[in-house]
Amino acid sequence: MEEIKLLRYRIKNPNKYNLIFGQSHFIKSIEDLYETIITVCPKGKFGIAFSEASPPYLIRYEGTDKECTDLSIFNLNEIKAGHSFLIFLKDIYPINILTQIKNLQEVCTIFAATANDIDVILAETDLGRGVLGIVDGMSVKGVETDEDKITRKDLLRKIIGYKF
Repeated sequence: MEEIKLLRYRIKNPNKYNLIFGQSHFIKSIEDLYETIITVCPKGKFGIAFSEASPPYLIRYEGTDKECTDLSIFNLNEIKAGHSFLIFLKDIYPINILTQIKNLQEVCTIFAATANDIDVILAETDLGRGVLGIVDGMSVKGVETDEDKITRKDLLRKIIGYKF
């Protein structure tokens, strides 16, 4: 039986952009992800990178924003896990595109859709690296109060623009 090495990588996101981190299984994933986002948000600013798990083992990338694209490439190059993808978003919330991304035939898993700091938990074997999961943000510190509910509803209605 072989040993498995566990690793942790904190995604670099200096401007706290929203991101979507997931797993896909096919080289055309990069094009389908791009087309999906641009169809839903035609003026959206974003960058995507996708790590191949088959020869020639490249990071494929597309985007409408150089900074977001470069961040996606940089982070996936550090993570080095095949079939993973990372999307950084400017002026787009994950909720606007997440359902369409999840419905892509080649998307297997969404690990995170967040602007929080996230740690990627990796396993490394002689084949390479795989994503076991993520740690998204910090641990909870209590239960919402009535005042917290008012703050949450104000955030959704007045700041983000969603209403329920």
